[in-house]
Amino acid sequence: MKLVSWNVNGLRACVNKGFYDYFKAVDADIFCLQETKLQEGQIILELGDEYEQYWNYAEKKGYSGTAVFTRVKPLSVRYGIEEDSEPEGRTLTLEFEGFYLVNVYTPNAKRDLARLGYRMEWEDRFRSYLLELDSRKPVIVCGDLNVAHQEIDLKNPKSNLGNAGFTPEERDKMTELLGAGFVDTFRHFYPDRENVYSWWSYMPKVRERNVGWRIDYFLSSSRLAPHLLDAGIDCHVMGSDHCPVLLDIAETATRQAQTA
Repeated sequence: MKLVSWNVNGLRACVNKGFYDYFKAVDADIFCLQETKLQEGQIILELGDEYEQYWNYAEKKGYSGTAVFTRVKPLSVRYGIEEDSEPEGRTLTLEFEGFYLVNVYTPNAKRDLARLGYRMEWEDRFRSYLLELDSRKPVIVCGDLNVAHQEIDLKNPKSNLGNAGFTPEERDKMTELLGAGFVDTFRHFYPDRENVYSWWSYMPKVRERNVGWRIDYFLSSSRLAPHLLDAGIDCHVMGSDHCPVLLDIAETATRQAQTA
């Protein structure tokens, strides 16, 4: 089973920059988006009858938003992480036979860290939500988590220490989540691989020089780790300031892990 996650930073713009070509070429079973920046009815994606489409729109126009396109019909779908509605459209949870898939666009702390306090509170609620799901069946989390966890995950760690996305507080929350029973699937396969990133600033020549950050992830419940086949980052794919990240997992694995 192939899963793909991509922060498209505006789906309408990305559609004009090769989205369909990549979507068809990658041939994913489940394809997740963040930062769709859409309201309902503003786009009609022609993905074929084989894909079910699920959207969580932000109330604010042109902001945030998540979507999942899946060949496998889910047992249930949840919009947000709590009973009340989620005005920023940041999460979508699809329940399948053997696992939960949580697609997330984590709040940014902002350049001046004005939203860091909110980010910390959100991280605690999100972790509690994942652990509650994980108590029932394994969980796969994907999306833009807005944090480079370790120094290896960005080009210039020293000069960025304390900046949004690389504060000790944000990194500690990722450490806490992994310590609660989750696996960073890319580092599971490639613990020492350097210079592989998923986001680059729009400043001139930054992407050409590969001055990037790895802030887009697939995480999984640790009991799924033996069934993971590979994880990847399609750094060559343009169309957004982020590139897609991928996860391959054995199709029968999630059923086995659920009963393990």
